[in-house]
Amino acid sequence: MRFLCIVALVAGIGLGWHPGCCLGAEVRLLPEGWSAEERANQVMEKLIRVTAPGVKGAHDAEFVLVGGRAFIVAELNDEKAGESAAWPSIYSAMSVVNLKTMAVENILPFARSEQKFANETLSVGACFVPRIIQKDARTLRCYFASESPGNRQSQMWFIDFDVEKMAFEDSIHKVKIKTQLGVFDMQPQHFHADAAALGFRHPAKDFGLYLFDSFKVFEGRTWVAVNNYPGAQNALAVANEALDTFEVVGHYNEPFDLRLTESAVNRLPDGTWMAICRQEGGNKNYLFTTSADGKTWSRAEHWPLVPNGTSSKPTFDCFNGIYYLGWQEATQLNGVSRSVFNVEVSRDGKNWERKYRFATERSFQYPTFHAHEGVIYLVATQGDNDPSRKERIMFGVLEELP
Repeated sequence: MRFLCIVALVAGIGLGWHPGCCLGAEVRLLPEGWSAEERANQVMEKLIRVTAPGVKGAHDAEFVLVGGRAFIVAELNDEKAGESAAWPSIYSAMSVVNLKTMAVENILPFARSEQKFANETLSVGACFVPRIIQKDARTLRCYFASESPGNRQSQMWFIDFDVEKMAFEDSIHKVKIKTQLGVFDMQPQHFHADAAALGFRHPAKDFGLYLFDSFKVFEGRTWVAVNNYPGAQNALAVANEALDTFEVVGHYNEPFDLRLTESAVNRLPDGTWMAICRQEGGNKNYLFTTSADGKTWSRAEHWPLVPNGTSSKPTFDCFNGIYYLGWQEATQLNGVSRSVFNVEVSRDGKNWERKYRFATERSFQYPTFHAHEGVIYLVATQGDNDPSRKERIMFGVLEELP
């Protein structure tokens, strides 16, 4: 079988070859005897909590690293563990961490239900799935969705943070979405209409539209995977220079019956786009899709690389020319959901090795990874008691880059 895989690799045809067919590169990235679980345990031992003691529910964090600090945004609530778009108690906040001391310097809530700003007042509803990007030398831009399922269209907003003043501005602004049908407020109805015009068959939802994956820059442009979780809808989008409008480049949703969602996207060395997608409609294992141009995508399929995944957010990053692909394993430790998370590494997106296996009854879910000054940092959701284990956000160092 190994011989057949090598033949397929050389030919690039036959045997239904795709990345993930051959596991284990000829020139290994990891030394013999590498223990993925031991290395992951060492990482988890040094993680710090970045959410306030009064926070009972926390999830879905993202961060940027600027000027010796980590700026971490997450959705939080002070009433109960877990999270839901239907809970108006969920708000968005930023934690500021000093990278030298690994101490939390400040925690700044920036969006909550019915909050009044200088120019707008938010409607009743959760302030959900925040995201953050460095806009310029002194400005961080934070995005969030304001939503109330069944009551109105959700809306994506942004608010800017001044790094020198260490303060948010007093105004919020509507994010726009650009589709083949025009430029609109970033609401689920417009994202759905664009996909429906291309044959998308799932019904429209009035909530659940997010800038989901980490922002990635290619050839000077900022790209992101856009997602509607309840609508099982995914697309690759590119931001305009002002970072206030996201243009849908290409949708990837087939096979429809498997309900793909929450994808992570990257580009391989030959320029091919590749996405790993969460699945909600079948066996819950991840599926992969590729595209030569970001517009037209292959029908998603399982790859041997991920034999037993389960429904949760994946990751797909590239640091110093090495790809890091993360996925949630279906295995449960003592019945705890999302208790095992694997990270595979590869030079080419075809041959992979297991570098980390995070296994803990606290869970290890929805991680995000970013590099800064030769170090890869991470955030992840963990908990102790609630079945969801969505109780706090943890932050720390994954590894130093060579």
